[in-house]
Parts: sequence; C-alpha cells; structure tokens
Amino acid sequence: MTPDLHVADLHPAVDDPALNSMNFLNEVAQHYPDAVSLAAGRPYEEFFDVDALHRHLDRFRRHLADDLGQSPAQVHRTLFQYGRTKGIVHHLVARNLAVDEGITVDEEAVVVTVGCQEAMFLVLRALRSSPRDVLLAVAPTYVGLTGAARLLDLPVWPVAGGPTGVDLADLRAQVRAARAGGLRPRACYLMPDFANPSGASISVADRRRLLDLAAEEDLLLVEDNPYGLFPAGDGDRPPTLKALDTARRVVYLGSFAKTVLPGARVGYVVADQRVAGSDGSVGLLADQLAKIKSMVTVNTSALAQAVVGGALLEHGCSLVAATVRERAAYARNLRHLVAGLARRFGDPSPVRWNVPAGGFFVVVTVPFAVDDALLHRSAREYGVLWTPMAHFYDDGAPVDALRLSISAVTPEQIDVGLDRLAALVTDELARRGAGAPVG
Repeated sequence: MTPDLHVADLHPAVDDPALNSMNFLNEVAQHYPDAVSLAAGRPYEEFFDVDALHRHLDRFRRHLADDLGQSPAQVHRTLFQYGRTKGIVHHLVARNLAVDEGITVDEEAVVVTVGCQEAMFLVLRALRSSPRDVLLAVAPTYVGLTGAARLLDLPVWPVAGGPTGVDLADLRAQVRAARAGGLRPRACYLMPDFANPSGASISVADRRRLLDLAAEEDLLLVEDNPYGLFPAGDGDRPPTLKALDTARRVVYLGSFAKTVLPGARVGYVVADQRVAGSDGSVGLLADQLAKIKSMVTVNTSALAQAVVGGALLEHGCSLVAATVRERAAYARNLRHLVAGLARRFGDPSPVRWNVPAGGFFVVVTVPFAVDDALLHRSAREYGVLWTPMAHFYDDGAPVDALRLSISAVTPEQIDVGLDRLAALVTDELARRGAGAPVG
C-alpha cells in the first residue's frame, strides 16, 4: 500500500517515545484480557453507580434554579448549550478546595478542563513562549506530562526525586545550570502526594523549603494532586503546596477522575497568578488559559460538569466525605499488596520495594532490566500485567524496576497477580543466574 503521508512530515512528537508510551500503557491490557492487571491506575469500579448519574444531574439542575436563581430557560441553556469557557462548576470547585484543602481562591482563578490532561496542556502552552524555555520535572515523571511538553516543543529537564519526593539541592542546581546555558526554566512539575509512578510523598518541612526555593529562584511550581485524598493511614493529610503558598508560586492541577467519575473527564486548574497585559491591565493567568482553551476544546462538557457538580453538592462540596469507601478500599489493597510482596519476596531475595503512605502505586526493584518485551511475556506466559518504570524516565536507559497498581483490583486478584509475578521473577532469576530464589 502506498502511503499518503510519512511520519517524518508530521510534528516530531507524534513518533516520540512519550506519546507511544501513553498509548501502549492504555492499550496493552486489551491485548491480554485474561491477565490480572496490576498496571492500570484506574479507580476502583465496585462503587460505580448508574443511578447516581441521574441523581447528581438532577441535584445540579436544582442548584442552578434554587441556589443560583436561573429561570427554567436558563437552566435548559446551561445544561444543553455551549457553555462558559472557564466552566459552570468553577464556584463549586473553589468551595471544595476551601472545605477539603484549606485553599482560599477566587473562583475566577479556576478553569474547568477536559480532564487534568487538558489542564497540563493549557499551562505548558501558556508558559512556553520561546525556544529558550524549559520545564523541570521531578523524575520519574508521569508520562502524560512529558508527552504534552513534547507536543509543545518544550524540553523537560529531570530533577532527582528519590524517597523524599524531591531533591531540593538538585532542583536548585538544575535551575542554575539551565540559566547558565542561556535557557529559561519556567516551572517545575511535581506530585507532592503519593506520586505517579514512584508513590513518594514530600514532607511538610520540605514543602515549605520548596516554596522558599521557588521564591528565591523565581520559579513557578506546577502541583498535580490526583491521589492526595487517599492516604493509607489514619492521620491528618499534609497541606498541599497550594495551601501553603502565600506568594502565588503554585499553579494547582486537580481532577475528578479518581474521586467522582473518570468517564466524565472533568479536571481543573487553579491559576491565580497575576498577569500584566500589553495595555497595562492586570488579570489572572486563568484568563489567559481560558483563551487557549477556547481554541482547543471550546468548553468542557456541561453535562459532565453537572454530574460532578451534583456529586459535590450531595456531599457538601467535600470529596473527603464522598470518598470514604474508596479510601478504605485503596488503603486495604495497599496493605495487602505490601504484605503479599513480603511473603513472596522475603530475605534473602534480591527483590525490593517501597512502602508508600498512600495512593495507588508501589515500585518493585529487581536485579534485571524490565522492558516492554518482558511485560508482553509476563502477560502472555504468566497472566499478569504491570508497568515498566522505564516509561517514566526520559533518557531511554534500562530501568530495573516495575510499577504495581492497587487501585482497580480486589485483594483476591492481588494474590493471584503476585503469585504470577513471583513465578516470572523466579524464572528470570534462574535464567539470568541472578540472586537467590524467590521464597
């Protein structure tokens, strides 16, 4: 067949490993439907409720009429017509942030997006203004961020993460190295709570130091917080960077995919930074992001927003209250997975793993390279899926680690998956002559 186009004639990013990774990770499970998936970071499906969709939609409809005073015609138009670019649940998002996170923000600083992925794209598009611009990102990094940056011709400089979530000395060194090279570091992207993929969290003390560093180096921080509501312990959740931010250094990304409904594809960005216009006026960064959004998706689905808005209203705008069952399920699964790893890979096994304080992910380190070929063999011959950690680094180097997810499985499925993973690891160690047998 004669091709009509060649990939070399398209934007270079379409053939970039980061974009290929996102599609690969999203689709690999479809090729092995009988395998236990410890790969997907999808929310738990047991609590999905079709009836809730109608209930939440009706609750939001009544909110428009009773609380906001809209006429029947206005309600009809709000739900069915093209809508406000910044969204129609922005006021509820602001209320939720105040209730759950102690963040006080002008509702006009909120832009409701098509998932958090669009929020990332809008922020990066706005910040990338010249070829000198670079984005810093704590490594390993969520591949969706790397791919979005590729589409915008925005280079990503890795910053060391490690068990403490971010190496502050390395962050400062990378900022200064970029500037010494004539580049302009615009922001640093990070997940302070139970990061994807590492599971690491940043201490409150280091969050404060990070904000001080950002002020000293004149750097924005892009805080992504999809997992912060899911600690595995019973203590208080640490404050977000945005809650600690007194100088508008933090652009905050949020999503309702993990807390309300992934199928709604509703996220948001809080961008309260002040922007001086060419005419001398001063507005919000959110206003500039809305201009970009109007040319990308026009607006976020009103019906999807209404479902999310109704869910918020039903729980007093508290997602902490709305996700009690989910938090318990994720905490149970995380404990079960970690205990299962200890039973199967106890000393003297060369296999190691971290123990996150919450979230969806655990990283397992093994004494051999982990790649896509091994993943396919794991799914095909052993019936278990996981994620190669190499997908979350940008240098193409081999990585001897894999990510396990606890979010979309039952404890029984975790046991089956870990048994199959242990068999794979045992066979790989024997084949490569590495380390002691798995216990």
